[in-house]
Amino acid sequence: MTSAEIKKLARSLGADAVGIGNIERWEGAPLQMDPRQIMPEARSVVAMAFRVMRGSLRGVEEGTFFSNYSAMGYGGITYLYMPMTVINLSKAIEDEGCEAVPMGHQSDWRAIDGIGRLRRDYSRPVRPGQAAPDVMIQLRIASFLCGLGEIGYSKMLLTPQFGPRQRVGIVITDMELEPDPLYPDTDGPKLCDRCMACVRECPAGAISRTQTVRVNLAGHWLEWGEIDCDACDIAFRGGLAADGPVTGAAEYNPPMYGKSITQAPWTPFHKKPRNLYNTGQAVCGARGCTRACMINLEGRGVLENRFRQPFRRRPPWQVDWSQPVALPEGVPMAGRGGPASSATHPDAKEAD
Repeated sequence: MTSAEIKKLARSLGADAVGIGNIERWEGAPLQMDPRQIMPEARSVVAMAFRVMRGSLRGVEEGTFFSNYSAMGYGGITYLYMPMTVINLSKAIEDEGCEAVPMGHQSDWRAIDGIGRLRRDYSRPVRPGQAAPDVMIQLRIASFLCGLGEIGYSKMLLTPQFGPRQRVGIVITDMELEPDPLYPDTDGPKLCDRCMACVRECPAGAISRTQTVRVNLAGHWLEWGEIDCDACDIAFRGGLAADGPVTGAAEYNPPMYGKSITQAPWTPFHKKPRNLYNTGQAVCGARGCTRACMINLEGRGVLENRFRQPFRRRPPWQVDWSQPVALPEGVPMAGRGGPASSATHPDAKEAD
């Protein structure tokens, strides 16, 4: 199979964009993020972008329908849609007599945490000099090394098709494939213009405006804002770290990272909703790293996926938790009795 045939097949299987990188581009990768630790004979990596529907962000933007982004734009892609594509592409490669490792968006057994630190007392290398199980490929970096797009200031992958609005899956293979040029070497538009919308609108303030991380990847220098992953994780779930202990109705989530968690202006929920598809807890709706960035890129007209109307049509909302709840007129509180409340209760059953 040629690179063109691989990419055509991947798109027919559901990928929205496909790029290929030769394994030499991973030279110098951290041991726990090196695809050659998984497949020492690897020759190529195929990276596939799966778009997050702009409509899946609509309910969060309006403040009325949060589960769709977490279910359809997050967990559904990660755990349902993407695995089918990477598995079926890997089958086609293995039918050609070459080995292929299908990887979706998550690796919950990884030996490192979100910022690359080895997890204490978790696993150990099975041979001297090898990585500890499980290796976790940095999928955004893999996408850059396969020519899919840039790494923005928020460390999000930005593609010319969708900006930050995608998730990524990869296939590692020992098939020799022609690599794509890296995005800075193509004629595509410059995507990240350092507008700092991601910094301003991140509800956690997790992206530093002044502290940056700079790395050299395949001969290209990349730089992004330093990320406070703990703050991101709390805000991701819709929480706000409190200065002191929080109990009773004000406790939004059990403590995280040694901090009590209360309701935040970017969640309308009294308690964090249950997980969807194992993770998918994106209650903040990626307000800075995705929505603000997308608004900037669409406004500049640099993305290929275009729409008839702008994404932000009304002022951004915030919840004032110091005030009592005010329901829309005519909507009773669940459980108060009457046809409307019984019909909308999650445990409601049809009458015999």
